[in-house]
Amino acid sequence: MPHIEIAAEQLTTFFGLPITNALLTSWVVVGLLVAIALLLHNRASLIPNALQNVAEFFMESFLTLMEGVLGSRDTAEKYFPLVGTIFLFILTSNWLGILPGIGSVGFFEHIGGESRFVPLFRSAASDLNMTLALATITVFLIHVMAVGAIGIRKHAAKFFSFKGPIEFFVGILELVSEFAKIISFSFRLFGNIFAGEVLLVITGFLAPYGAPIPFLMLEIFVGFVQALVFAMLTVVFISIAVSHHGEEKEVEVAHH
Repeated sequence: MPHIEIAAEQLTTFFGLPITNALLTSWVVVGLLVAIALLLHNRASLIPNALQNVAEFFMESFLTLMEGVLGSRDTAEKYFPLVGTIFLFILTSNWLGILPGIGSVGFFEHIGGESRFVPLFRSAASDLNMTLALATITVFLIHVMAVGAIGIRKHAAKFFSFKGPIEFFVGILELVSEFAKIISFSFRLFGNIFAGEVLLVITGFLAPYGAPIPFLMLEIFVGFVQALVFAMLTVVFISIAVSHHGEEKEVEVAHH
């Protein structure tokens, strides 16, 4: 039976900080995305090539999705760099995690007379530390954008209201929900990707010839869906954060 580790395996340390195989994979993903971005930038032209066509199609499709949530094209373009980067990072790390060699290339570590295989690379999202860090950064940036859009006083008033006991209690619930977003973001992504990796490992061990292919196709789809869900939830939370409760009431009155 193959050995399955929930925690990412440590490869080495850097100035006392542990370097895990999931962290190494995330660096590879970042390097790959930066290389593609530089390639697109250097080869951009009025007559687009195949790679530029793919990039423009992705941007246009994603902006259309964001526009449906945020309400305007200008607002969608304003927040596209953050949301698009999150989507591409998660999608690339998810798909890179199921390539041949990821999880099977590594070395044996001897601890206490026992030998344990340590893969050199591991899907970044299969490490809860990575998904928790990504969720924390995302929620923090959403608050930064909200402060930039409506001001720090109006944004803080959503969480700290002293107009009455009910408003104060609702504000505290709103504050707690922000921490719940981090937990929800991180565990949803981690759970789906880690479960998929375990499924592929067990299937490959029990029936290595042909049987894992349908599950591999499924994981490609799941990897895309999880990246899209994370990105679109970010758009929804941005839309809520950059609007003020008073403005929402005015819109509702106008509709009536």
